[in-house]
Amino acid sequence: MATVTSAAVAIPSFTGLKAGVSASKPTTARVSTTTTSIPKLSINSSLKDFGVAVAATAASAILASSAMALDVTLGSDDGGLVFLPQSFEVASGEKIVFKNNAGFPHNVVFDEDEVPAGVDVSKISMSEEDLLNAKGETYVVTLTTPGTYSFYCSPHQGAGMVGKVTVK
Repeated sequence: MATVTSAAVAIPSFTGLKAGVSASKPTTARVSTTTTSIPKLSINSSLKDFGVAVAATAASAILASSAMALDVTLGSDDGGLVFLPQSFEVASGEKIVFKNNAGFPHNVVFDEDEVPAGVDVSKISMSEEDLLNAKGETYVVTLTTPGTYSFYCSPHQGAGMVGKVTVK
């Protein structure tokens, strides 16, 4: 516990004294001090409270960074040939990170017939020959034109490995 205290100090006054002249009459002064009550400060904190604050700050930082990129998993943990999530929304300019997980090889190809008008799919798709061949490999794309985009994995399109993203 921290405590703040105050102290009063009386300083004598030497008014009326002049060099070489003696005062004919003594001067008296009355000094009065008033003590004001200052509230006591106390700090009650525990390591648990501190830990909660640190965790909340870290969570905020993670959420803030996640707000700038969306992760899409290629292949489910049980080997299913899917995009997870299969359908999602992003803000214009938000990064989409496609991350290889299981059932590879995979790629990400946008369907030229199912993208907004004017979008060149060759600039946002992997080539059909490019493949992600190992767990953890990624393909990152940023979409800026609002609308709905359909995409697929060319080796597994026939097995239903397709997805859809809406850009707001």
